[in-house]
Amino acid sequence: MDYLFSNRISSLKPSAIREILKATANSDVIAFSAGNPAVESFPVDAVREISADILATRPILALQYGVTEGYEPLRQLLSDYMKTKYNIGRDFDSLIITSGATQVMDLTTKVLCNEGDTVICENPSFIGSLNCFRSYGCKLRGVNMQSDGLSVEELEQALKEEKNVRFIYLIPNFQNPTGATMSLAKRKAVYELAKKYGVMILEDNPYGDTRIKGDDVPSIKSMDEDGIVIYAGSFSKVLSPGIRVGFTVAPAALAAKMTVGKQAGDVHTTMFFQLLVYDWMKKYDFEGHIEKIKSIYRGKLNLMCDLIDTELGDFVTYNRPEGGLFVWCDLPADVDMPAFCKAAVENGVAIVPGSAFMVDEKEKTQAVRLNFSTPTDEKIVEGMKILGKAAKSFK
Repeated sequence: MDYLFSNRISSLKPSAIREILKATANSDVIAFSAGNPAVESFPVDAVREISADILATRPILALQYGVTEGYEPLRQLLSDYMKTKYNIGRDFDSLIITSGATQVMDLTTKVLCNEGDTVICENPSFIGSLNCFRSYGCKLRGVNMQSDGLSVEELEQALKEEKNVRFIYLIPNFQNPTGATMSLAKRKAVYELAKKYGVMILEDNPYGDTRIKGDDVPSIKSMDEDGIVIYAGSFSKVLSPGIRVGFTVAPAALAAKMTVGKQAGDVHTTMFFQLLVYDWMKKYDFEGHIEKIKSIYRGKLNLMCDLIDTELGDFVTYNRPEGGLFVWCDLPADVDMPAFCKAAVENGVAIVPGSAFMVDEKEKTQAVRLNFSTPTDEKIVEGMKILGKAAKSFK
């Protein structure tokens, strides 16, 4: 039978990262290609204890249908935490629990965009979000990244030129894939431009709690006095990605429509894991766990960057990030970047070509993305030595 696919999905390509991950199914391949949290960061004992308690004391609550907006005690706990710690949330805002932060991108697009509408994105940006926007038939306009965030000048030019811009998608903290952190000055400038041109901002912050150096920069949502910022948060990097619990803080009118959209998708986020997150935040040392994660990533990030310096030398240029999970490296202009990625995986190291993250999929780039959180320290050392040898053959 010939299958006729919808316009929304027929033009989408498989995620290059997910395709590369197939190569890492071979345990001999060192995965610098993933974005998984370090397994040693998972609070396994706490999760085991909480899970047993939930099933012993609240089995029906955990196994029954729940409210679409989320488990109310968790919503309240998160609302108070985000307001107290990050100054996020105003009287006009509402918080809803989602199935991972990725669902926030989906619901935002579903609620705000018609086919042909424009979404402005950092260039490069997270492939999962880009494909989400593409799946709704959105036109993507990229704004080039700089060491301190996207170009504000290019952003305003895009806002002037594009019609029907529905929102600006940003990852201000340790951006995926570049690792860049947007400066406070640029965050303020982006907010003012969004207000000036009547455009929403979708602020995606999955890596904010992984800062290992420098001072926290206030979120754009913390500046929101006009109801123009949608904030996406996640427990994937601080608890577990497998539980698929995220949340959004958004203007209540938008959150209400997102709730309707969620009802048409998954009805509600898994109750068992909402209860698990609530108990974990309420009864365990949440802040202490964050510090443990930072310690783990501090060691891994510094190890990889030190090895980039010694093994790759002048073969790549990069900026050492202050957090997150990734290092973005530019190869020399005369090097065939895809061929280098192919040579790397043939020698047992999987890395991601930068082209996977470009807003315009045909745009060329000399960059590759390396992940330091997934492999062990021993594999980081081994993998960087392999890349160093591969680099010598391309010089």
